[in-house]
Amino acid sequence: MKKNLCLIPLYVWSAVFIVFPLLIVLYYAFTRDASSGMSLSFESFSRLADPMYLGVILRSFKIAVIATLVCILCGYPAAYILARSNSRSKFIIVILMLLPMWMNFLLRTYSWLTLLEKSGLINSFLSLFGVDPIIFLGTEGAVVLGTVYNYLPFMIMPIYITLLKLDQSHLDAAADLGANPFQVFMKVTLPFSVPGVLSGVSMVFVPSVTTFVISQIMGSGNVTLIGDIIEKQYRVVNDWHFGSALSVVIMIIVLAFMYFINRGDVEANNGNGGRLLR
Repeated sequence: MKKNLCLIPLYVWSAVFIVFPLLIVLYYAFTRDASSGMSLSFESFSRLADPMYLGVILRSFKIAVIATLVCILCGYPAAYILARSNSRSKFIIVILMLLPMWMNFLLRTYSWLTLLEKSGLINSFLSLFGVDPIIFLGTEGAVVLGTVYNYLPFMIMPIYITLLKLDQSHLDAAADLGANPFQVFMKVTLPFSVPGVLSGVSMVFVPSVTTFVISQIMGSGNVTLIGDIIEKQYRVVNDWHFGSALSVVIMIIVLAFMYFINRGDVEANNGNGGRLLR
């Protein structure tokens, strides 16, 4: 009984900040304005068949996938080196890696403007060698760069924490059985770290799909993502019905993605014990 009472604040918080806002979004998504009041309608969803919106959705997922892959390629080696290091400065390195996350999200993103704009530090440096100014901002590459910069720590930390739990005896046993360092990594370390990688993927991919601040700042309004359209529907066009319909579609896609990620995470956790030394 006491345990259930302790859960009441959690239930209240979930109802107020999760369930109730979700019901509002669903209400607007499945209704339309009418002279006699709101009525049930799928009109907002039918607008998604417009090639323009389909193109924006595909672009959003493409940029999110690229950013996630780059985070894996950059984050896994960093997490691996950090986890296997015996340096006393490991704690300081982790703090330095997390330090930018203590700054405001907008401030971190805006700081790239001083580097990448036409008269920024990078172009100013290149001009010393007679190189013409390069257009960095306003491109998909700039949006990917901003996304990777902001979400890379969310990839590194789950992998790092997972690798810290890897028992050195497993590595020693694999080496004693004749495995070379590459085989040890492929047969022991990599399978063991899969749950951390999957956690990192979910923490990077989901916000990357729905971001709109990064695309507006780094994309200079030239790279429109699904988050930009949703934000515009609510703040500019004042079409809550279509904005809610877009939100519901993206939410369903993201939930499906999270389901497969969690399923893979469970299978990886269940299979690690039997596969480590196989």
